[in-house]
Amino acid sequence: MTELLQAYLVRHGETVWSLTGQHTGRTDLALTARGEDEARALAPRLRQIEFTRVLVSPRLRARRTCELAGFGPASEIEPELAEWDYGDFEGQRSVEIRKERPDWNIWRDGCPHGETPADVSARADRLIARFGTMHGNIALFTHGQFGAALAVRWIDLPLIKGQHFVLRVASVSVLGRPSSDPDRQVIELWNNTANSPRDD
Repeated sequence: MTELLQAYLVRHGETVWSLTGQHTGRTDLALTARGEDEARALAPRLRQIEFTRVLVSPRLRARRTCELAGFGPASEIEPELAEWDYGDFEGQRSVEIRKERPDWNIWRDGCPHGETPADVSARADRLIARFGTMHGNIALFTHGQFGAALAVRWIDLPLIKGQHFVLRVASVSVLGRPSSDPDRQVIELWNNTANSPRDD
C-alpha cells in the first residue's frame, strides 16, 4: 500500500527583518546568529523522520535553514515555495503601510507591483496538486506567509483565512491525511518549535 503523504512545513530561522516585522519577500537576507542556532535545533527533531523528498524555497534564509538542519545535500529548489512577493511594500512594516492605507490587509488586498491574493492562492494550489504525485514524508522549507497560505489551501479554505495562521520562525507544522479517512486533508501539527510543549 502506498504510504499517505505527510508534508512537514518548516519555516526558516530568524533574520534581522523577521525581528523588526519588515515584509521580506525577494530580499535575500541571511539568518542571524540566533537564526542559525534555531536552524541547527531543527536537526534532532527532523532527522528522526525518513523523507522521500526535501523541497526548499530559493531564498537564502530558507536554503540556509535547510542546510543547517542537515538536509542540504538532499534538497531540491522549489520556486513555488518562495515567500509572497511584496512588490512596493518590500522591507516595510504593516504599521507603516497602514499610515497611507489604513484598511490594508495583505490577505485581501495583496501588494502593488507584487503578488495578489489570487496569485498566491494559485501558487499554493499548484504545489498541492503536485503533492498528488508524491508519497511518504516530504519536507518543505519555506516562509511565514506563504506557509500559512499553503496550510489554508490544503484544508480548502479561502486564502484570506491565512491571516489567522501565524507561523513562528524555525517552526515545524504537518499537513497530512488521516489513515482512517485518506480523502480528508488536515493540519496534524501547527507551529511546533524547540520550546513548544509536546503531547508525546
